[in-house]
Amino acid sequence: MRFFFAIVCFVLAAASMGLGIAERTVLAGPDEVSVSTTAQAASPVVVVDGSALNAYPHSQNVQLSGSTRTFAAYGRTSDVLAWVGNSTYTQVSFDAKTGKLVSRQHVGGSIKVPNPSGSDLWLGQYTGANARDFHLKVPGNISVLAVSDGTAPAPSTVKVTWPIDNSTPWSGPLLIGGGGVLLLGLILLLWAFLHLRRGRGPRRTQPKMPRLPRQPRYKPSRAKAIDAAKGRRSIRRAVAVLPAVTIASLALAGCGILPVTPVATPTSTTKPAASSELPPTAVTPVQLQHILAEVSTVVAKADTTLDTKLVATRVSGPALQERDANYAIRKVSATAVAPAAAIPAGTIKVNLPEASARWPRAVFAVVESSTAKTTAPLALMLVQDTPRSNYKVNYSIALQPKTQLPKVASASVGATRISPIFKLLKLQPGDLAAAYGDILLKDTASPSYPLFQSKDDAFRVQVGLAAKNAAIAKLPTTATLTYSDAVGTGQVIAFATNDSGAIVAVNLDEIQTVKPVKAGALVTAPPGAVQSLLGKANSTTGLAATYGDQLLFYVPGVGKAGKIVLLGYSQGLISASEVR
Repeated sequence: MRFFFAIVCFVLAAASMGLGIAERTVLAGPDEVSVSTTAQAASPVVVVDGSALNAYPHSQNVQLSGSTRTFAAYGRTSDVLAWVGNSTYTQVSFDAKTGKLVSRQHVGGSIKVPNPSGSDLWLGQYTGANARDFHLKVPGNISVLAVSDGTAPAPSTVKVTWPIDNSTPWSGPLLIGGGGVLLLGLILLLWAFLHLRRGRGPRRTQPKMPRLPRQPRYKPSRAKAIDAAKGRRSIRRAVAVLPAVTIASLALAGCGILPVTPVATPTSTTKPAASSELPPTAVTPVQLQHILAEVSTVVAKADTTLDTKLVATRVSGPALQERDANYAIRKVSATAVAPAAAIPAGTIKVNLPEASARWPRAVFAVVESSTAKTTAPLALMLVQDTPRSNYKVNYSIALQPKTQLPKVASASVGATRISPIFKLLKLQPGDLAAAYGDILLKDTASPSYPLFQSKDDAFRVQVGLAAKNAAIAKLPTTATLTYSDAVGTGQVIAFATNDSGAIVAVNLDEIQTVKPVKAGALVTAPPGAVQSLLGKANSTTGLAATYGDQLLFYVPGVGKAGKIVLLGYSQGLISASEVR
């Protein structure tokens, strides 16, 4: 029986190990699945929809061909289609019924698009050979955009490939189990040979016994049923047969539950109704990090080279007014310094994008320098006017020391941008600049004084009524100095906070006018910035210098406790002229 069980073990081991090897070779399925399509009509843009990219699970490999030059980028589908706008484009989507990619041309009013490279809308982009074959892992709300040069036809053939999990989890146990059964068979075989050898020991010749007389045969009257074999040997045989049957049954059962070769299946691309979706945020955290790094690089270079055209690609509004004037001053005066509010490429402390699918869009961010720890954090208001334009710094404001910002929504949710005439605040955002300017001129005599917190307002100490009176007192009796202000040309940007208040950035212009007391007398401009920007030192009619104030406020909601708080400010000379 030992030989029999050894043979059974060898057969089971061969079957188990053979099946394990077959699963990894002849029975193994493909390790990827690919679908492709070729557009019949030429378009300047190809958009590979998120449904096509996520037709199968796992990461995507996109291959583009059919054009001499290729540029590819990916971003949120809404942003990609907004950038395409009214231009003709080919949309590549996935047909779940046929399991194939399909292309459809959308005819628009233009057959040309600008160069999309470097757009702030993209989460990633590829150029050259990398744009023809690239890997990515994106969700269903992300699409790929591809162009040639904006005029020539975009890549006409799109192929998307996904890896398939063709692993064989049972092949390992089958190989290991087969090896164990093979070892057991070898042990049984060795045991059988040893037992056989022991059974062939020396034998003694037995003496012959005397032959007994033959007994008469006994025949029973009727046949009896033969009882089943009993005794120790019969039990031993039954017990020995049972393991063989059990092992064979388990082997057959194991073969019956082996997994089928995995085949990738299309995933559902059904999206919830648009009405149940929240508005998208203007930017993602990754986008804002990239945007601020680009802004910091461009502004730093422009501050060094005094390049007004370069800085205008990333700065606008009141922040641009201040830098344009500063560059003009530094081109004349070697002692003039760069703007204090440099854009650091540091840690983003606050990321508050506007929650909107429309343009223009805005983002509020607070950036802290990673190198200059003593520099105050910088509050930035960035605005993107159109889908094809980049974000520009509209306000660049240094926060006051120990400033506590109100709680705002998370970067993934975003905040609502408030209208300048929003009435559910203690003061409408559009009225902030004029009200605060009146306080700088009149202090406690201003009707707006009770609305604003005076404690820790360093700007009021710097340029308020007391500082203005001190400057007037230092002026010679041959001239007069007057102050006035006006609401600046910068747009009012306000974001809702979690406590029904608002963070608001406004622009205020303060004008200093110096005139001679007597006709024909000369007045001298202050040395430095004013003289450099004016281009002359003296005037017989008078001089006017305008300073641009960028102000950041927190405004509580109606019925809330507390006053309007100045969170930060930046001031710079923006113009100087002779009074006529």
